[in-house]
Amino acid sequence: MFRSLGGFNYRVWTVGALVSNVGTWMQRTAQDWLVLTQLTDNDAVAVGIVMALQFGPQLILLPLTGLVADRFDQRRILMTTQALMGALGLALGIMTVTGVVELWHVYVFAALLGCVAAFDAPARQTFVSQLVGQKNLSNAVALNSASFSAARMIGPAVAGVLTVAVGAGAVFLINAASFAAVLLSLGFLRTRELRPAPRAVRQRGNLAEGFRYVARRPDITVILVMVFLIGTFGLNFSLFIATMARVEFGAGAAEFGVLSSVMAVGSITGALLSARRERPRLRFLLASAAVFGAGCLIAAVMPSLWAFGVALVLVGVAAQTFMTTANGLVQLSTDPAVRGRVMAIYMAIFMGGTPIGAPIVGLVANELGPRFALGVAAASGVAAATVGLVWLVRHQHLRVSRSGWRMGVTHDGAEVAAVDAVVDAAAR
Repeated sequence: MFRSLGGFNYRVWTVGALVSNVGTWMQRTAQDWLVLTQLTDNDAVAVGIVMALQFGPQLILLPLTGLVADRFDQRRILMTTQALMGALGLALGIMTVTGVVELWHVYVFAALLGCVAAFDAPARQTFVSQLVGQKNLSNAVALNSASFSAARMIGPAVAGVLTVAVGAGAVFLINAASFAAVLLSLGFLRTRELRPAPRAVRQRGNLAEGFRYVARRPDITVILVMVFLIGTFGLNFSLFIATMARVEFGAGAAEFGVLSSVMAVGSITGALLSARRERPRLRFLLASAAVFGAGCLIAAVMPSLWAFGVALVLVGVAAQTFMTTANGLVQLSTDPAVRGRVMAIYMAIFMGGTPIGAPIVGLVANELGPRFALGVAAASGVAAATVGLVWLVRHQHLRVSRSGWRMGVTHDGAEVAAVDAVVDAAAR
């Protein structure tokens, strides 16, 4: 389960990333609560707009961000983006502590942060292969997810307490300081032990090569469609949890932080279960999408705050299994020479769908209530699982078989087998 931690570089990177991610989740939690309760009167649409501005640049800058990750030194890219994100957190923290922050300020900082993160995401995703190589890439991706989920468990709970005790501004300042950890980890890496990564050469058509590559790979395309559905309408957790806690159960910032951390328990579980598997598989992707839809539906009908929290554990397990499996499948089955551009497309769809989905889900929460907003998330899981099933039925001749009392599923699987073969070869 933890085999990637055997390497020095990956251990150092993991420690720095964990500290930084804790700070990031603290800021997200405090920022959402600041917008919802201090800068507006429980306006879920405003929270959705902040999320949209923060993730929208993933789509707008898509052709450029992936090419930068493929063309330039990813370690240097990360040092630049992490330093800029720390500076933005510091500026927002100072404005909030001094009492001059307004809603439009948060909008501007969310957009600027989104622009920097758009370059950070594909470089961060592809840099993992330099730390561990192809053999342990799937395991490292899963452990990265576990680390991110651990940060989600710690950060919101701490932020909830600190927001009540010292205010959101102090939380922003702590987040700014946390970026020093990842910058130090990048500086301490043994560069001679980094695995060499192929670089894209300068030539016409470089920007579009990632799109052409994906167009030739229907197996990757169907994964991206599933990621779009769940990423756009299902993964707006801060909005769901904030509105359920505030509107349905009348809870405060501390309870909001604890609920976010409770969900992260499920996310860590899902990530560690993925790390135990030798290879990511398409069947795990379909199953986790369906369970995610069912989990969101269960959460939507829970009668009390803590029953809602229990349901969030199931949602966290399913969501993390889905995201980790999708990420591993795309990375391992993609040519390393175009991996940065393909992962930029992946991250743009995964995170860039938020500008579409968050305001819509926020409007549903405002007009019909947060339980109906969770219903939208449940529908996204069902729709994603349906897309995967339809692809298997139409292109792989999926069918149900029966032997006595035992039921099974079979398919011709030429393309699925080809994907699995590529993933197995890459992992070896």
